[in-house]
Amino acid sequence: MNLPAVLPCCYSRLQCSPSITPPTHFLRFVIRKKRSLVCRLSDNKKEDDSVQDDNNSHQDNDQPLENTSLENNDGPQLNEQTGVEDGTNVQVASGSPLPGVKPQQLDESIRIPKETVEILRNQVFSFDTFFVTSQEPYEGGVLFKGNLRGQAAKTYEKVSKRMQEKLGDDYKLFLLINPEDDKPVAVVVPRMTLQPETTAVPEWFAAGAFGLVTVFTLLLRNVPALQSNLLSVFDNLDLLKDGLPGALTTAFLLGVHEVSHRLVATEVGIKLGIPYFVPSWQIGCFGAITRILNVVPNREDLLKVAAAGPLAGFSVGFILLLSGFILPPSDGIGIIVDPSVFHESFLAGGTAKLLLGDVLQEGSPILVNPLVIWAWAGLVINAINSIPAGELDGGRIAFAMWGRKASARLSALSIGLLGISSLFNDVAFYWLVLIFFLQRGPIAPLSEELTHPQTKYMALGVVVLFLGLLVCLPYPFPFSNQPAL
Repeated sequence: MNLPAVLPCCYSRLQCSPSITPPTHFLRFVIRKKRSLVCRLSDNKKEDDSVQDDNNSHQDNDQPLENTSLENNDGPQLNEQTGVEDGTNVQVASGSPLPGVKPQQLDESIRIPKETVEILRNQVFSFDTFFVTSQEPYEGGVLFKGNLRGQAAKTYEKVSKRMQEKLGDDYKLFLLINPEDDKPVAVVVPRMTLQPETTAVPEWFAAGAFGLVTVFTLLLRNVPALQSNLLSVFDNLDLLKDGLPGALTTAFLLGVHEVSHRLVATEVGIKLGIPYFVPSWQIGCFGAITRILNVVPNREDLLKVAAAGPLAGFSVGFILLLSGFILPPSDGIGIIVDPSVFHESFLAGGTAKLLLGDVLQEGSPILVNPLVIWAWAGLVINAINSIPAGELDGGRIAFAMWGRKASARLSALSIGLLGISSLFNDVAFYWLVLIFFLQRGPIAPLSEELTHPQTKYMALGVVVLFLGLLVCLPYPFPFSNQPAL
């Protein structure tokens, strides 16, 4: 018995487009002949001695740019309104500090004016928060490079407060890692550029349609007599009621998963959209895809929300699995299985060996409570959900714990291994295709990506990934060949 892979419940930022072409480099200032741009370190003549000492090691980066000109007149025009290079033809994607933000043709009224840039540079940022050394145009906003002062979380709070006092709520601040040199950068963009796109079909209508199909596939998955011939379903609709107990069990575990996500998201201030349940004729449902509707504040909040669903699903699913092994099958509802099926999962096989003992023998079919199979399917859904790939729950957990660059490498490795598995399992192939087109990422930028989560939340993330491995890895040890007494 092969329990198929499942597309997990994940979160898709509406701004994240998987089809964006990665840029080859960051934007640079280009100043035409007879034009000049002066980037002053600060108008404040007073500097703390401690800050002055700290900046001595960055003299090359902190030198002012004055009266710089280029003889080549073929470069981009300097935008006189914003004071930075015109970014009309700029594309931004996974190689930039804001990966996944779709390039937009912005009206000049939306771009940050030069006066606002000066306020940001000289009044919002400061020596005690983020010491600006250079600035670059960025999607209608500005990217500031410099030196971070103090803890990232406190710096973000201070700068955000100052920006709101000076400029109101018209702009959004991001404190991120520069993928070129792994140093902190600050990005300020107009909030209008972060507005979600509207869909042609109302969300509730599309989600409802997918939900109805999922109900049908959940019932079908639990009626083996209909799975061999899907066309016979329409002639035997009355048989679908036989799959109701299994469908309800799977739906219950999916509900526990989704509700846990939403409860934690509400607690940390993250808004989630309507879940789209993806039907599957192999396993009933590939899980649900839920969009995050606002910007996630930090990595710890992302970790809390991403880990909540799998943790709840694993807990309830394992309790049901234990109950299935402990409770004897009732008359007429038991399922005869070959013990070899328990080699498909280390967790299921180890639990079966522990609770059934010598009753579990190679080549000797046994009668088990169907709750074992139903709970096992729910565990598989949560386990596949926990694979650290793309925008799956596991991918977001890996990003929250180890950062964007490390999680991207782990995601590529996981998808590669899944691709190898798809050569031997058609369900793995379908699931890989769905991930590639719907959930491959990149993960949308967080407000502040520099601060690591607390150790206790890191431990929860590790537990989720470990439980996913226990469910997915095979049980390699043979069962007893001795007849039971």
